[in-house]
Parts: sequence; structure tokens; C-alpha cells
Amino acid sequence: MLEIELKVRVDSLDLIRQNLLARHAKFLGKQHEHDIYYNAPHRDFGSTDEALRVRYTDGPALVTYKGKKIPELGLKAREELNTAMESGEVFEAILDRLGFTKTAEVNKWRENYRLENASFALDTVEGLGTFAEIEIMAEKNGEDATAKIMKLAKEMGISGEPILASYLELLLATH
Repeated sequence: MLEIELKVRVDSLDLIRQNLLARHAKFLGKQHEHDIYYNAPHRDFGSTDEALRVRYTDGPALVTYKGKKIPELGLKAREELNTAMESGEVFEAILDRLGFTKTAEVNKWRENYRLENASFALDTVEGLGTFAEIEIMAEKNGEDATAKIMKLAKEMGISGEPILASYLELLLATH
């Protein structure tokens, strides 16, 4: 699956939240996400533009691999593979034994909404500020998804320069 995403830094989440609710977007909840990123011993994910993350929320830990970004679509697009882990701590111990190293941690508070086939995230990221994201998962060609995302962004009042960097990359750039 391809994750096609628009991420924009915003001054306030209030108007976007109001617009989502006015369009009867389904509120899926608010949660704290604590992400721990790892680098591999056999290749540098910073150089290969990949990511390996263990995410802790209220439920089971989620392990995510993100492939290299696909720039042709104009928004942030990349392969994404996810699996739930009964114990994130055990998986982290396995990574440690295999020589993987912790790169960084990202803390964010996220409100999740669903409208049509799009996911909306209103994020407050520790050390970075507030962001709005629209994401559509696409099978192959992301051009239709990109057009749909841009249409929804306009309707919801989400404007600004698309950010192609991940929160990890933005956080690392501040140090």
C-alpha cells in the first residue's frame, strides 16, 4: 500500500476541527503517540530514506516500516507496512540484540477524524508545534489520491506549503 499524505504546519487547529465536524467527519478519538525510531546496523536509514518505528499508544504497540519517499506525486508518498505487537518492549529488546540503534523519540498528541476515504490528523508535536495531515492509502497510482487530498484540504481550510519531511526529520533538523 502507498501512503499519500499532505502535512502542513498550521497556527491553530480550531478552524480545521470545526470544518471537519461541520462536514460530519467521524471523530475517532484523541491519543498520545510515543514513537521510537531505529536505525539498522547494515544500512543507514537516513541515507536510504527509510524508517523503522515502534509506536506506543493506549493499545498494542505498532511497528511500522516506511520505504523511500516517492517524489513524483507532489505530496509525501511512500510504502508503509504496519503490524501490531503484543509487547513493544520485547520487540525493542530484539532490535537491540540484533544491533539496531535508537535514533530519536517523537511525542505527539493526535486527534483522528475520518471523512470519506481520507484520514485527518490534527497534531501537536512536542518541540515542533501544530500540524494538520490528510492521508489516503492507495493501491498503486497515487494521482487520484493526490487530487482528492488537495480538494479536501481546500474545503477544510488547510493551506500552506506541503511538508515532505517526517516529524522525525523535522525534529532532527532542530538539533
